[in-house]
Amino acid sequence: MTTASESESRQIVENAGIPVSRWKIASDPDEALKAAREIGFPTALKLNAPSIAHKTEQGFVKLGIKTEPDLLNAAKTLLENEVDESNLIVTEMLHGSREVIAGMVRDSQFGPCVMFGFGGILAEAIADVEFRLAPITSYDAKDLISSLKTADLLKEFRGEKAIDLDATIDLLIKLGELAEDEKILSIDLNPLIVVDGLPIAADALVELKG
Repeated sequence: MTTASESESRQIVENAGIPVSRWKIASDPDEALKAAREIGFPTALKLNAPSIAHKTEQGFVKLGIKTEPDLLNAAKTLLENEVDESNLIVTEMLHGSREVIAGMVRDSQFGPCVMFGFGGILAEAIADVEFRLAPITSYDAKDLISSLKTADLLKEFRGEKAIDLDATIDLLIKLGELAEDEKILSIDLNPLIVVDGLPIAADALVELKG
């Protein structure tokens, strides 16, 4: 099993039609600055390499960068980490008060499953995640979403729009379709930030055979 880099993981899910935050690859601070200017501030900066899975815990993520000098300093700091085959990912900062998680796993007994639940830093604390066998239909996806104990939090919330049910169903169906590729062992989209009702992946982690 190999863990794809975040850039490779993003490409896999993006090619399947799953929405991800706008992003660009940069090899040095100057390229990172150019990318940030195109994406727009504030921005996020991440060290990107196949060997890095949980970047936040390792200090390889800089969030909410608002100025060009701060971005150049952050890029330099991240690249000082001696990680093989590393470069930088520059991404837009998504703004939304709700985060969900979605993905695909291969269970040794049941086979490929699509999962959905609450994500971000609350994922483990809330532990509200449901699974359905892949591939899934729109009915399966709707049932998966409504089965969450905290499903009411996906409705209109503190002035924010309800999560777009059709867009979420489509995302879950596409995760099920990716399960048809046996080279893909798992997909973890955590978090998906709900922006104007649309769930958009701010991070992606794909594990592959080999």
